[in-house]
Amino acid sequence: MRKVLAAIAITGFFAAAAYAAEVEGTVEGIDEATRVILLDDGTSYVAAESVDLGSIQPGAKVKITFDDATMQATQVDAEM
Repeated sequence: MRKVLAAIAITGFFAAAAYAAEVEGTVEGIDEATRVILLDDGTSYVAAESVDLGSIQPGAKVKITFDDATMQATQVDAEM
């Protein structure tokens, strides 16, 4: 019985775990007050506190890694 409960608990943990996703696009605008990055396709992402918004400019091509459960950008890389 304990093994069954442990297996169920582990399965539930992995099902609830957040998954990261990536998207590429061109920055349309940045609202530093709300930490929102708007891409040219109309999607927007709230940047985590660890993301340096000062290094991102409108018009820059970026790759955003985000938590697909919360849509929070955890990493933003400008493409060179």
